[in-house]
Amino acid sequence: MLILELMVTGWNSKYRKIIREFGYKRQEDCRAAELLNCVLQKQFSAYRLKKMIHNNPIFVIGSGPSLKAALPTLKKHKDVIKICADTALSFLVKNGVKPHIIVTDLDGDIDLIKKISKTSVVIVHAHGDNITKIKTVRNFKNCIGTTQTERIGKIENFGGFTDGDRCVFLADHFGASKIFLFGMDFGSKIGIHSKTKKSERMTKLKKLEYAKMLLEWLAKKTRSELYTVSKPPKGFKRINYKELETCTFS
Repeated sequence: MLILELMVTGWNSKYRKIIREFGYKRQEDCRAAELLNCVLQKQFSAYRLKKMIHNNPIFVIGSGPSLKAALPTLKKHKDVIKICADTALSFLVKNGVKPHIIVTDLDGDIDLIKKISKTSVVIVHAHGDNITKIKTVRNFKNCIGTTQTERIGKIENFGGFTDGDRCVFLADHFGASKIFLFGMDFGSKIGIHSKTKKSERMTKLKKLEYAKMLLEWLAKKTRSELYTVSKPPKGFKRINYKELETCTFS
């Protein structure tokens, strides 16, 4: 597997559809990636990141309504590599779960992300809507930059749209053996930890719909085994907490 050479095949066509549907501008996404490339003086080693993920089971954690129910399992399997969307980070840390990798577009708790970057890896995504926040990344320690567009300098494109599905694309890119989803429900309810404003609810639901479609598309391509504790997107197998309690992860 090439580590940092190719985007997932077919990503550009998905990206073009996203920017048409949501009214985003490619040039703004590129500008954000260029700025992140300048701000991010030194990236976390891709080789070390691959060693964390490759051929290992990975827990991917979102901030959906089922997140609270996942806590006992997440705590029990403390040695399994955990990749979380940044909206789930505060809740996890407060409840004694420390993710190994955080995926963020800088909408979460910046101070907490900065603090946890000393011991965890932070994957920072640049796009047109977070340009004003990108300079805060210079204070992060273990960091890798990503974009939705073509690679720019140090900035990579592993695929994915929202923080949650980008976690899955990241795990797939580096060859996870199995990927388990927690707190990723893709239903009509939005988790309280996402802190979505009422005025943004419809946009959030639409983004979740696209995230689900992207994961179903990825499921047709990946070599990883895909599982979820929630209603499964196509290509994912439903697994319950009782089954997870008896799993051994090595």
